[in-house]
Amino acid sequence: MASMTARGDTDVANFSTDDERWAAVVRRDRTADGTFYYSVRTTGVYCRPSCGARRARRENVRFHATPEAAARAGFRPCRRCRPHETGLAEQRAAAVAKACRLIETAEEPPDLEALATAAGMSRFHFHRVFKAATGVTPKAYAAAQRARRVRDELSRTETVTDAIYGAGFNSNGRFYAASSDLLGMTPTDFRSGGPGTSIRFAVGECSLGSILVAATDKGVCAILLGDEPEKLVRDLQDRFPRAQLIGGDRSFERLVAKVIGFVEAPRLGLDLPLDVRGTAFQQRVWQALREIPAGATATYTDIAERIGAPKAVRAVAQACASNAIAVAIPCHRVVRTDGALSGYRWGIARKRTLLDREAVP
Repeated sequence: MASMTARGDTDVANFSTDDERWAAVVRRDRTADGTFYYSVRTTGVYCRPSCGARRARRENVRFHATPEAAARAGFRPCRRCRPHETGLAEQRAAAVAKACRLIETAEEPPDLEALATAAGMSRFHFHRVFKAATGVTPKAYAAAQRARRVRDELSRTETVTDAIYGAGFNSNGRFYAASSDLLGMTPTDFRSGGPGTSIRFAVGECSLGSILVAATDKGVCAILLGDEPEKLVRDLQDRFPRAQLIGGDRSFERLVAKVIGFVEAPRLGLDLPLDVRGTAFQQRVWQALREIPAGATATYTDIAERIGAPKAVRAVAQACASNAIAVAIPCHRVVRTDGALSGYRWGIARKRTLLDREAVP
């Protein structure tokens, strides 16, 4: 589950330069509120980045890390955006963070009424605010946390039964009814590192370096890029430490050749069955990525809006960073708001090469 503070692989602008800060001021970016403040020399006031006041000239603007820093520099708070007070967005973020902590620490998942009461909101309003901030509903967030607890308990307890009750399930029946969705396999297989799970794989070479393709009976579960074949195989082994890894036969090598062909000529297209496992939010993001056509790009903000979670830009970046199926789930087509490339887990050079090839008619 993506946390509220996750930033992915530095894909999202973190307002670390004056150019990024000024761009946030120009677009009145509410996501920048609280990360910095700006002052205007000609008016003597300082504001939030999202302030609706008339835009100042760039040469008159300075940036400050905190309201206190702006005040020490001799500026007074804007009466319109009140930067020295806790803003509505910050209040909501604090309420959602509190709800997340309640969910994470509770023995039984709190119901919506209890969470809304703790946040001081109505059920409907809290549900909407929580989803806007995290990208998922409170129920989905609780399910993801329970899945994490199940995995942790299965890894450290002696029996599956101990893990069931340690994770907060009050009956075996409820747990086994949900176990496949939570783990992607039976709890016994999970405890043993995936025995009985057969994964075929093969490593090939392409213009981007080494490429590993792996698949279960359901579909492709990994496409990894790198410089050293051995490291790619170790990565696959780390994901399924006791699964049965089977070297690909000629039929499987044809699948690898198809993937390599797509890497070399993206306009050919790539339609493969995938065995994708992730949180509900990650799967929504990955599906949105698959809908970006070759030759086109989208920003993290675009993807957040497409999945109905416009404020979950950082969680979108984290989902992109978690993608283990290169090119088939084309996270390389996602760029920063200013069009810059960053944060590709297989290297910026490979991302640039893929995009350059896709741009060729």
